This record gives sequence, C-alpha cells and structure tokens, in this order.
Amino acid sequence: MPTLLALDTSTEACSVALLHDGRRFVRHEVIPRLHAQRLLPMVQDILGEAGIALSAVDAIAFGRGPGAFTGVRIAIGVVQGLAFALQKPVLPISDLAVLAQRAYREHGVSQVAAAIDARMDEVYWGCYRLEQGEMRLSGAEAVLPPERVELPRDAQGEWFGSGTGWGFQERLAVKVSACDASLLPHSEDLLSLAEFAWTRGEAVDAEQAQPVYLRDNVATPKKA
Repeated sequence: MPTLLALDTSTEACSVALLHDGRRFVRHEVIPRLHAQRLLPMVQDILGEAGIALSAVDAIAFGRGPGAFTGVRIAIGVVQGLAFALQKPVLPISDLAVLAQRAYREHGVSQVAAAIDARMDEVYWGCYRLEQGEMRLSGAEAVLPPERVELPRDAQGEWFGSGTGWGFQERLAVKVSACDASLLPHSEDLLSLAEFAWTRGEAVDAEQAQPVYLRDNVATPKKA
C-alpha cells in the first residue's frame, strides 16, 4: 500500500491527510486567509504523528481546483516545492470530485451535484456518480450562473447537492432531494480519490501540478 500525502487549500478550509501502512492521519481547519501560515506546520504535525519522514511519501495529492485563486495557488506552490525536492510524483484531484466524495462518506449518497461558490455571481459545477466506491464525473465541470446549471442528460433517481454553491439553492436550475451547503473539500476524501488515481497510474511529474480554475478571468471582476 502506498504512502500518500494529500493537501487542499482551495476554499476556507486548510486540510491535510496522510495514508501510511493502511492508517489515515487527518488535519482539517476552517481558517480563511491563514492557509499559507498553517499548511506546512500541519504537514509536519501529521508526519510526526505517523512517525515518518517526508521522504517516505510515495506521492503528493492536491486539490487542483476549482476554488479560490489564491488558495489553489498556495497548495500547488507547496506541493511543487516538496515534490521537486523529494523527486516524487503528484496526483492532481478535482475539488468538485472531493466534495462529491465527502457527500458519499458523510451522507451515503451515490449521485451528487457538487457546487462551489465561484463569486462573480457564478458557481463551479460538476455532477458525479458513485462507481465502486469512487465518485466519477458525469459530463463536464463548468463555471456558470446558478440559473444555467444542469444534471446529466440521462439523470435519474435522487441527487444530493454538496458544497457552498448550494447557498444559491433558490436560484439553481436543478432540484435535488437534499443538500448540504456547509460542506467544504476535505483532505480525507481527497486521499480516497488519490488512492484510486494512484492505482490507475495517474501520478504525474511535479511540473504538471497545474491549477484548474474553469474560468480565464480569475483575478479581475467581470465586465459589466
């Protein structure tokens, strides 16, 4: 079994998890604007709890977005620095997929419409279905006004809404059986998805640790 480190700072949460010898070690704090200060100390803390050196890690997984521009960049900067120094590969994981995986873990649901508040009156959006314990994307991820989101064309049965984008529930064009707008990406679920990705051989070199914002205009307000 691999030793995997997972980091996410794409939203208000700063989250770190480690898989080692079949055991999981997790740190998760909702600390807006403190990610840069807390991320590396959390990594050191979790390695200390597991009793291993960073060099024992086989790969580093990270939330590649979509999410807050600055937050995503913080995680990628740290991941690239560590991976280059250790000459270890990385595993980029969608934060929308992480939200769907968390909904499965905490609510036992198998079809999830994941949404993150993208600011600028839009949401990051992706629909996921459970396949052998893993939430897999159905269709494509997108950034859209709430009124334009949609489920997959072949959608049937009950769907669950996961993530801060469901704060727009009254405006979202999709109706679900239930939702949890308080959910943020969690490293424990990132770690689960990273295990699947590692098994499929999806680890890449550190220079391929790139953000996915889903919109080109990430740092300036939308023109009127």
